[in-house]
Amino acid sequence: MSNQEERSKAIRDLNDRFRGAVPNGGDVPGRVMLTSGIQALTNTEEEPGKHLLKLLETIRTFDEFSSDNDPYGEHDFGAFDFEEARVFWKIDYYAPDLMHGADDPTDVENTVRVLTIMLAEEY
Repeated sequence: MSNQEERSKAIRDLNDRFRGAVPNGGDVPGRVMLTSGIQALTNTEEEPGKHLLKLLETIRTFDEFSSDNDPYGEHDFGAFDFEEARVFWKIDYYAPDLMHGADDPTDVENTVRVLTIMLAEEY
């Protein structure tokens, strides 16, 4: 396995651990951001929070990765249909100050993952 393959596998493993623990985090530091379109889609008067929990469960269990949507094998992007809308999610890597990009996404101590959930039309 090449260095790049090992690095991609390490990033993939961290991304999967982070995503699998959303919204509570788990042992990989990160945050979840919802766009206004996602907030509107999941904010229903009947059973508040139910749609958002269903959406987060879909992201936690997402496994439809391919060379088209995951060319580096890092599991940092997904797309699926939800409530008749196309939804994208994307993981980006920031320094702990959240103002700069992370130098090394495999460094858990110095990387904060930000999972952004958006409608495809908001991209």
